[in-house]
Amino acid sequence: MRAEPSVLHLDMDAFYASVEQASKPSLRGRPVVVGGTGLRGVVATASYEARRFGVRSAMPVAQARRLCPNAAYLHPRFSLYREVSVTVMELLGALSPLVEPLSLDEAFVDLAAGPLGSGGRPPRALECRRVGRDIRSAIREATGLGASVGLAGSKMLAKIASERAKPDGLLLLEPGTERAFLAPLPVRVLPGVGPATEATLRRAGIATAGEAVAAGHAELVRLLGQAHGSGLHDLSRGLDDRPVVAERDAKSVSVEDTFAEDLTDRARVRWEVDRLAGRCVSRLRAAGRSGRTVVLKVRSHDFTTVTRSETLRGPTDDPAVVKEAAARLLAGVDTITGVRLLGVGVSGLADFTQEDLFAQSGWGRGVEPGGTETAGERGAGPGSGGAPDGRPPEEVAARRWLPGIDVTHPEYGPGWVQGSGVGRVTVRFETPESAPGRVRTFAVEDPELTPADPLPLPGAPTGGPASAARD
Repeated sequence: MRAEPSVLHLDMDAFYASVEQASKPSLRGRPVVVGGTGLRGVVATASYEARRFGVRSAMPVAQARRLCPNAAYLHPRFSLYREVSVTVMELLGALSPLVEPLSLDEAFVDLAAGPLGSGGRPPRALECRRVGRDIRSAIREATGLGASVGLAGSKMLAKIASERAKPDGLLLLEPGTERAFLAPLPVRVLPGVGPATEATLRRAGIATAGEAVAAGHAELVRLLGQAHGSGLHDLSRGLDDRPVVAERDAKSVSVEDTFAEDLTDRARVRWEVDRLAGRCVSRLRAAGRSGRTVVLKVRSHDFTTVTRSETLRGPTDDPAVVKEAAARLLAGVDTITGVRLLGVGVSGLADFTQEDLFAQSGWGRGVEPGGTETAGERGAGPGSGGAPDGRPPEEVAARRWLPGIDVTHPEYGPGWVQGSGVGRVTVRFETPESAPGRVRTFAVEDPELTPADPLPLPGAPTGGPASAARD
């Protein structure tokens, strides 16, 4: 562990929900829940206003609605979240070349590897604190969003510190105070301690990090085994020598959907697999990667999950190849009892594609090599040029009015969907820089109402005071 608090952990506060509040003036200060909006949806993020009612990440949306019925339940807009994430990561990159992103809204930064450590001496605690304050201010100015920062001598302690600083705060662990800070905390805060390990330790009378230290190395090894016990003994004393690593190479790319009702129609299942394969390849190409192994995941109505994979002769980013492989894998899976979830992934990633596509892509059997987007990738059914019910792909994409998505109207301008049903769709017309907008209702088939791209965040949002930064 370092002698100075030069490891910074930044965590954006309730990221998805905060982005939605910043871009929708009418939602500022109101409970917002982002996630799946169907009966089987799961909460991805809840705003702090919603958390006061007990809503938490990974909770079924149906349960969240019972706890907080007046919240705005929104479909995620990942394209906007990625744009905001890029802005945040660029600001972190100015602090150090060693930035380790953990997700769109979370990253470690090694301040000693940046300008703060360029003088040949470790950065002092006061300097690290100043950088932590400045980066939070810069993020708020650039995005209008709050962020929490932890500063410590190790990654583990910095992450725990940022969690304790939430929301919108900063906590720096002064050198020499780490063990006193950890001692009263529950063992669950330590990396690698899940429900099973926590239960084992509790049965032995060990509930906090301090009690784990007091139990000693031999007792922890007896309870948990050599590797896990030794590791926990070090972590409970604050010892963590993991470096901040700038490159975290993804091992796979995948997408999956959970359906509101079990799918029993084989043609519909095949269509959904085809659609997911197209989305997976789009992500693969966006990352500039290719893959060699196609993976299919099928979860039945009783939560039984089957995974099948096929390894190709070489890596590819051809949507036709991935779709054909996924279809072959599906042919070997029984879906007659009903499908709750489907997923398609690609692993064995590489930075190049297989040159010999002819043997893989089916060229000569009506499939173009190189993989231009097919009807199935745009939402069409296999072989039909449209959805299983015969609708064209444009109609499938344009008329799925999910709550929270962006729309535009030639008379009223940009807005977002509040809800839809019984042939009607309700839209609130406002922008990130406007006052809360008016609500209007349209027929779902109204040709003047069309989907739109998200508007960028303008910086600090208008319409409400920014939360006070605290230290």
